[in-house]
Amino acid sequence: MKPAKNTICLWFDGAAEEAANFYAQTFPDSSVDAIHRAPGDYPAGKQGDVLTVEFTVMGIPCLGLNGGPGIKHSEAFSFQVATEDQAETDRLWDAILGNGGVASACGWCKDKWGLSWQITPVQLVAAITDPDPAAAKRAFEAMMEMGKIDIATIEAARRGSR
Repeated sequence: MKPAKNTICLWFDGAAEEAANFYAQTFPDSSVDAIHRAPGDYPAGKQGDVLTVEFTVMGIPCLGLNGGPGIKHSEAFSFQVATEDQAETDRLWDAILGNGGVASACGWCKDKWGLSWQITPVQLVAAITDPDPAAAKRAFEAMMEMGKIDIATIEAARRGSR
């Protein structure tokens, strides 16, 4: 198989395989594709330890690198997941938080490895980009008060009936 021209490399402190397995079980069109062990000792591990994991998250090729504790994830990088309805939004949000993640604001959360996720219903994007500036503003202001996005509340704010 020809490698992808562009792959997202994510740094982990020894948990690349665990994270890849979680992503593959949680998100559609995701898989663990290959596990590579270190051919020799390296600063964060020993020969035979899992060095890299090739995986796919929602069709995006990724490489998990077990590089050690030196580098942490930040909100400067996140996966933005477009959800179709409240059930999908709830399922993904709850899976991340239920596996040791932490809630944040406006549909953002972090998984237990510190990677940021935006669980973003398509209805939210439509509401905050509404051609009616007043409707967009109402929806935006409602979003700013939320952790997990509640589509019914966003739609009510968009209509002005909140």
